[in-house]
Amino acid sequence: MNDVPFGFRSSDDPDDDRPEKSGAGSGGAGGSGPDDPLGGLFGMFGPGGPGGPGGNPDLGAMFQQLGQMFSWSGGPVNWDLANQAAREVVSAAGDRSVSGSDRREVDDAFRLADTWLDGATTFPSTGGSPRTWSRAEWVEGTQAAWKDLVEPLAARVSEAMSKSLPPEIAQAAGPLVGMMQQVGVSMWGAQVGQSIGKLAGEVVGSADIGVPLAAGHPALLPANVRAFGEGLGVDARDVLLYLALREAAYVRLYGHAPWLRAHIVALVEEYARNVSVDTSAIEEKMREIDPQRPEALQEALEGGLFDVPTTPEQQAALDRLELALALVEGWVDDVVTQATADRLPSAAALRETVRRRRASGGPAEQTFATLVGLQLRPRKLREAAAFWAAVREARGADGRDGVWAHPDLMPSADDLADPAAFLVVDQWDMSGLDDTPAPPEDENGGSPS
Repeated sequence: MNDVPFGFRSSDDPDDDRPEKSGAGSGGAGGSGPDDPLGGLFGMFGPGGPGGPGGNPDLGAMFQQLGQMFSWSGGPVNWDLANQAAREVVSAAGDRSVSGSDRREVDDAFRLADTWLDGATTFPSTGGSPRTWSRAEWVEGTQAAWKDLVEPLAARVSEAMSKSLPPEIAQAAGPLVGMMQQVGVSMWGAQVGQSIGKLAGEVVGSADIGVPLAAGHPALLPANVRAFGEGLGVDARDVLLYLALREAAYVRLYGHAPWLRAHIVALVEEYARNVSVDTSAIEEKMREIDPQRPEALQEALEGGLFDVPTTPEQQAALDRLELALALVEGWVDDVVTQATADRLPSAAALRETVRRRRASGGPAEQTFATLVGLQLRPRKLREAAAFWAAVREARGADGRDGVWAHPDLMPSADDLADPAAFLVVDQWDMSGLDDTPAPPEDENGGSPS
């Protein structure tokens, strides 16, 4: 394995500004294209077989793909295949290496952002060094975090599918079922990789989905930051600084509310536990697949072969997940608004752009919807931002940030609609219930009745 991350070049590389060359997966010889990562695998059995019309003449690539599919034993998603598919999508779309000047500008933006945030929140900087990533480096740097968010869903769907087979059929077709399970694992890998690769072309940092994906380090993608700022009429340095402020605020929040990430993942797992697979619908779709066109299986997958309906239990988990994400997003919004007050005239315009992007369903929602319908959209973003502003005005930054001390202190959806009621009812000591004073003793040394 190379020591240098995929897509990385030294800041002294004279070819800093050249786009990375597309690899075999970009649709040229030796690959099937990023939009169809398993197309080569299905197509190699096409009419005429390998080398025939519609077939893949590269037998070495064919056996390599088969090896990748059937040797994976690391869980319900083939992450090797996912990483490969994501890289191919990024390569085909074009990806510039990060230049030395890019790194310096990002580092400067994060240093200034930390200074401004120190006066807007009681949460200090976590000290994580900033990352300046190309799109390919973002794919590499966030893969571990995606496992926590994707595998619960993939595992549940796989389990539901396997349990749906009648026992006699499962026993009689044991080897075939095992092979199909491996194909399913690879399908998940290919689909997840496609989605992550497309997401890499749109995100500006590590926290666009509301959960930092870079393990305590703020990160920005200069190419995507520039694309974000196009057409806004805002100075590029202001755009970079504003996005650095948001990124650093996310990292501070998750660093000082250690229960929060586990809470988000638990809600995803709860959503996954209540997945209900309509096997009859899948069987009907499978009957419609033309056996003379093996690639039709890939087309069926892309067309929603494993689409699952949302159960009431899933919807309840999804509502709680959306509330948690809205609270996170609203807190970041309020902190950054305070940090930029009287300092960054363009902050209001940038704030509105970010709000619309998130509330209308940005890349995160599209990615998860592509997987199994899980949408990470903070629908109550504006209400959450207004809620945190009301708490700050009533209690100051200490009181606002203190709400994150424990999950039991978190507001409900009703509280977002009525912050005043939350402030009236929530009178306990934010430092912990153990500090509640004991009742006074009576003259005999006992507690009054």
